[in-house]
Amino acid sequence: MSSIDALEQDQYACGQWNALADRVLAGHRLSGDEGLSILRSADTELMQLLAATFRVRQQYFGLKVQLYYLKNAKSGLCPEDCGYCSQSIVSQAGVDRYPLLNEAKLLEGARDAAGAEAQTYCIVASGRAPSDREVEHLAEVVQKIKNECRLNVCCCLGLLSPKQARRLQQAGVDRINHNLNTSRRFYDRICTTHTFDDRLDTLRVVRDAGMELCSGLIVGLGEEDQDVVEVALQLRELEVESIPVNFLQSIEGTPLETADHLNPRYCLKSLCLLRLANPSTEIRIAGGREANLRSMQCLGLYAANSMFVSDYLTTKGQAPREDFQMIEDLGFELISNDQPSSRNNTARGQK
Repeated sequence: MSSIDALEQDQYACGQWNALADRVLAGHRLSGDEGLSILRSADTELMQLLAATFRVRQQYFGLKVQLYYLKNAKSGLCPEDCGYCSQSIVSQAGVDRYPLLNEAKLLEGARDAAGAEAQTYCIVASGRAPSDREVEHLAEVVQKIKNECRLNVCCCLGLLSPKQARRLQQAGVDRINHNLNTSRRFYDRICTTHTFDDRLDTLRVVRDAGMELCSGLIVGLGEEDQDVVEVALQLRELEVESIPVNFLQSIEGTPLETADHLNPRYCLKSLCLLRLANPSTEIRIAGGREANLRSMQCLGLYAANSMFVSDYLTTKGQAPREDFQMIEDLGFELISNDQPSSRNNTARGQK
């Protein structure tokens, strides 16, 4: 290809992706075919795609970045057979196993979250569903966290009953995380002990209880492009407030330990898809960021507006100081605990 042909191709790609961004900014709802075109776009168009996507991100979130901090509050001991998870009953991974943490350790985690400049403290407990006793324990601790720290609290506890959801809402829990993980079509390929509809039911219970929804996906499970697009559009229909985008980090001892379907370019295209499908929704770069985006992870923030800081559930993340440096090097602005969170500035009616 001559330099003139390459220039013309670049200009065409730039115009194509900018035109799509213009339509999205004007209220257009991304179609399935458009979503597939993003994931299947040429790698040579990646920078034009990111630039167009950034225009949408900037419209709703400016240059701001919000941090989340995870606490593995109950590890292992899970009867579910999710193939990607190191804590599942089918996993042979050497992870810690312990029951729900006591008040002191959960409060210590909240202080660590505040110290890491996170705005949201995510309390995650493994298992199919919490007991009423566990929910009551968490409710009491959350009230103390709210009194002591300027933090939003998100809980990820598995399947919830209406009674449990109401108790958590009364205690001050802001959001519940319950990921769809993949499409309905592909779901039984990664889990057989509960269904896609079980997950939808819990999201409805959470919404009915008056809490916000945090729900996302895992890219790289062996699914097809159409599955990634389907779940991106499903999350739009659910009007979730926050979408964590995980990239599978294969863990030895799990059924997916040999899975290696991802490269950094596809991960970035996935983030662009989620942003253009959900323009005003918080998009978070979640698990597997360092392992899959590698040297290109800073580019993810041209589509996403939040990320986890420090470690994940059973895998290590990069040091917080490296995240702070990355944000500063981009010229972006870290939302501090003294600023209102982006979720309070986003109207659900815009989604």
